[in-house]
Amino acid sequence: MKADVTTLEAKKAGTVDLPESVFGLEPRADILHRMVRYQLAKRRAGTASVKDRSQITGSTAKIMRQKGSGRARHSTRKVNLFRGGGKQFGPKPRDHSISLPKKVRALALRHALSAKAKSDEIVVLDKAAVKDAKTGALRKKFDKLGLASALIVDGAEVDENFSLAARNIVGVDVLPVQGINVYDILRRDKLVLTKAAVEALEARFK
Repeated sequence: MKADVTTLEAKKAGTVDLPESVFGLEPRADILHRMVRYQLAKRRAGTASVKDRSQITGSTAKIMRQKGSGRARHSTRKVNLFRGGGKQFGPKPRDHSISLPKKVRALALRHALSAKAKSDEIVVLDKAAVKDAKTGALRKKFDKLGLASALIVDGAEVDENFSLAARNIVGVDVLPVQGINVYDILRRDKLVLTKAAVEALEARFK
């Protein structure tokens, strides 16, 4: 499929071919959902931890005699019923990540790219580079292009001045092509690819 190439000044710069095998699939919500769950689960720290009754410092002596007090039967004050006692069935450090086959992960990325292409939310830039790292100037260029919420993907390396200028703009993320992922694609309204990124993605899925 053909896509128009534009510059940061919102001027036409020719066209580019987007391979059907990467951008022309019929998007499947189930595959995208599985991939987003995989990514979000993998980023969880899993460090939440509380003490159970065996880890509470204190006496293990029975706090009152078994019978005759008229009160409930209790053993130690370290149980979860009392203030300062241990937590019952509380969280412990663990790995939240789930498994997903490598082929499914690769397919999910192609479906995410195809979903953006199908909804006409892909913008192809000639190049993502600026002379000066000025956030205000870059924001004006984005306004001309209608990029209020966008993921910008460049080639193997991102222009340093462009990255510095864009990092303070709310709703805009900048990644090199090797960092492209399903979650970041779907969470932004527009997907902006440079010509170098399109070539890299085409080579990646050959």
